[in-house]
Amino acid sequence: MNHIIIFIKNPQLGKVKTRLAATMGDEKALEIYHKLLSVTKETVAQVDAKYHLFYSDFIEREDDWDNDIFVKYVQQGEDLGARMSHAFHTVFSSTDHTEINKVTIIGSDCAELTPAILNMAFTILKDADVVVGPTFDGGYYLLGMKDHHTELFKNISWSTESVYEETNDVAKRLNLNIADLPTLNDIDNEKDWINYTG
Repeated sequence: MNHIIIFIKNPQLGKVKTRLAATMGDEKALEIYHKLLSVTKETVAQVDAKYHLFYSDFIEREDDWDNDIFVKYVQQGEDLGARMSHAFHTVFSSTDHTEINKVTIIGSDCAELTPAILNMAFTILKDADVVVGPTFDGGYYLLGMKDHHTELFKNISWSTESVYEETNDVAKRLNLNIADLPTLNDIDNEKDWINYTG
C-alpha cells in the first residue's frame, strides 16, 4: 500500500511563508500559501495512495481538504525531525503489517512536484530502502521508506543547506540503499515565487 504524508501549516495571517512575507507582506504571503496548498492537494489527488494530512497546530475540519479523503492529524515533536519521525511512526503503526507499505512525506513548498515524481518514488521503493527528493537549496521535498528508520531524523541541521547531505550520510552509515528523485525548487522567498510564476 502506498501512503503519502503531507505536512502543512495552518494557514493563518502572519504565521506562514515568513521569508516571503518579509518582502511581500503578510497578506500576500498568506495568499501565496493558499495557492501552494491547492497545488499540493491537486498533485497528490492524482496518485493512488492513502493520504495523511498533518497540520502544524490544530485540525481543521471545514477546510478544502476533504475529511473523507484525507486522514487528519496534528504534528507532534520538538523540532521538524521529531515531528516527521512521529508522523512516520503514526502511519506505519496504522498499516496492515502483512503487506509492504511504502510511506512518503512531502510538504507544501514544492510547487514543481508532479504526480509522476510521486509515482516514481513509490516505484523506486520497490528496490530501495529510502528515496529522497533533493531541493536546489540543500534540503529535500520528499522522503520515503518502507520501514521507519528513526535515525534519519536525529541530529540533522534542519532548515539549512546541509539537510540532504546529512540525511544521505546517515542512510549510508546505516547501510540503507538510498536513491534520489529529480532535484526541484522549493518556494521560500520572493525570488523563488517569481521564478515559479514566470
